[in-house]
Amino acid sequence: MSEKLSTETRGPLLQPLFATGWEMDAERDAIRKTYRFADFVEAMGFMTRAAIWAEKWNHHPEWSNVYSRVTVVLTTHDVGGLSALDAKLARKMDSLA
Repeated sequence: MSEKLSTETRGPLLQPLFATGWEMDAERDAIRKTYRFADFVEAMGFMTRAAIWAEKWNHHPEWSNVYSRVTVVLTTHDVGGLSALDAKLARKMDSLA
C-alpha cells in the first residue's frame, strides 16, 4: 500500500514534475497537467498508452479529453493525497507524450 508523501519527500519527487509543466491542484492534494497534441487521434493514442501503465500499476488517473487536449489529475485516493505512485505515473505520462 502507498503512503501519503511527507513534507521531506515532496520536494525531491514533485519539483522535477513542476519543471515539466505539472502544477499543484489548488483545491486538493493533487497534481494536474494539460497535454496538447496535433489532433484527436494523437490525444487518444496517448491516453491508450498511459492507460496500459495505469492498469499495470493499478493507479488510475482522473482525466478528460477535448479534441487534441488531455487534462490529467493525479492523486492517491487511498491515502487522501499525493503518493509516490502519482509521481511515478506523471513521469511515465511525460515520457509517453
